[in-house]
Amino acid sequence: MEVVALIGPSGSGKSHRALAVARDYAAEAIIDDGLLIQGSRILAGVSAKEQPTRVGAIRTALFSDPDHAREVRERLAAIAPRRLLVLSTSREMAERITSRLQLPPPSIWVDITEVATPKEIARARQIRSQLGKHVIPAPTVEVKPRFNGPFIEPLKTFLRRRQAPPGKKKNLWVEQTTVRPTFNSLGHFYIAHSAVAQLAAYLVTTAGLANPRVQVESRNGNLVLNLEVAAPYGVYWPPLLRAAQKRVKSMITSMTALEVEAVNITVRGIKFAGDRR
Repeated sequence: MEVVALIGPSGSGKSHRALAVARDYAAEAIIDDGLLIQGSRILAGVSAKEQPTRVGAIRTALFSDPDHAREVRERLAAIAPRRLLVLSTSREMAERITSRLQLPPPSIWVDITEVATPKEIARARQIRSQLGKHVIPAPTVEVKPRFNGPFIEPLKTFLRRRQAPPGKKKNLWVEQTTVRPTFNSLGHFYIAHSAVAQLAAYLVTTAGLANPRVQVESRNGNLVLNLEVAAPYGVYWPPLLRAAQKRVKSMITSMTALEVEAVNITVRGIKFAGDRR
């Protein structure tokens, strides 16, 4: 199976253009926000857009639940598409999705700017930010049994493909669905850097280090954590520090659904036996 990844920031119109991109690249099925879609049918999965919180939505989109991942994986094996389109906000996210579904990593990367104009992307972002509307690339009759949100309506539109194959029309008629997830109706949600710093400090302390000082940075929408710690005297540090790095990254990603790009740990002191600080 070959995997095509369509990447772009949240709200830039990836789901809206998914069917046109799938047609352009001869993808027989689509993975979008936790759902497996083929043609006009939702074959398996749970929609991230029906989750009550934004964190839950991100975890669903990443197939963090083993049962969810197994259901989609088994259905993919049954239909055996030769080419699959995966939607994601970044390359790292696409690779995490394919890894959890036990698929090969993407071999074709398509950026949203390659298939939508700046004006179209700006319009999609305006609709998302002002109205809280999300698109599911499937007909409403398929979405209704799976979505219990307060807003759902059909969306029928022509999509203009930037490059149609020879003999094919540029305009593509598609039937999709517009929804407003619960987490949008409840307002905006964010996790403060101070909360992430406190969590990272606790995690390195339980990993055997002490006196943590944590600085959290944002880099291209991902987190970079810089920690200064005291390491125990008489212990070989490299394995301890690597284990602490792995623990901080995996636990913060799992608990907050935020992307952690790097965890940098610097030893600034020594903790001696009996030192409770």
